Amino acid sequence: MGSPLRLTFGGEAILPADADRHWQAVVGEFEAAEAAMSRFRDTSELTALNRAAAATTVSYPSSRLRRALTSADRAHRISDGRFDPRVLADLDRLGYRGAALDRQGRPDPLDDASADARAFRGRLVGRSGRDGLTIARPVDLGGIGKGLTLRWATHLLERRGARDFLLEAGGDLAARGHGPDGGPWQLGVEDPTGGEDLAVMAVSDRAVATSSIRVHSWSVDGRAVHHLLDPRTGEPADSGLLAVTVVGPDPAWAEVWSKVLFLGGRDAIPGEARSRGLAAWWVADDGILEMTAAARALTIWVAAEAG
Repeated sequence: MGSPLRLTFGGEAILPADADRHWQAVVGEFEAAEAAMSRFRDTSELTALNRAAAATTVSYPSSRLRRALTSADRAHRISDGRFDPRVLADLDRLGYRGAALDRQGRPDPLDDASADARAFRGRLVGRSGRDGLTIARPVDLGGIGKGLTLRWATHLLERRGARDFLLEAGGDLAARGHGPDGGPWQLGVEDPTGGEDLAVMAVSDRAVATSSIRVHSWSVDGRAVHHLLDPRTGEPADSGLLAVTVVGPDPAWAEVWSKVLFLGGRDAIPGEARSRGLAAWWVADDGILEMTAAARALTIWVAAEAG
């Protein structure tokens, strides 16, 4: 997943030794998740599964990878196919490469550019026997994998007795309890062009996820591309948006909806975000920040409105 980690404690004071033990537990959880789900590690379980995609071999993944695959499958169905992690081959093609798949001469199913090959149909994961799984196409679990690991690490900290903390993994985070001042955690909505924060929200016991082109953008043959691919085309989404942030009770689902809303585009996002009751902020390609009513209720400062 490759995201920088940070754990901040708020509320009541915590002993340095306890803070260090909590931190080591979080690092261990993320390391185990990387070993299971990273597409960048040659030795990860996911890399082995992707190398066997479309083969007749049945895999018996660990609990972490199984839960991630079934969660991705559920998100795919609930989002009517708009969340689809089967974009790994296209990410590699565009230069955002992970571990070599070494497909042993088997054609990649996505090499067929027909409508049927890219249609939103079928399940992502096939089941065989009690615990066996198969996949038809290589998958990238980066976003939802990070959200799930934040979920698992948050639950781990809570079981260990931590109450007031902010756990960050790149642009996604989980906020629990109170911040250092005893109130909600105050978090910025970043400017995807690199400027100062565009707004500040106040949240407790919530997760925040952002899908943005700020970090993973590059050039291929003279054209600008980014990592947020539209699975219908295999190309970077041309949605009129630069970033979408979603707040919800769960980091994995906040991640899913931030991606789905980003792919929906500037014209569709207001209606869909509001119809689903999502607390969502989005930045259009002209730099304008907009938000839903649920997001406005959490917002305590907006740069464009400051005197």
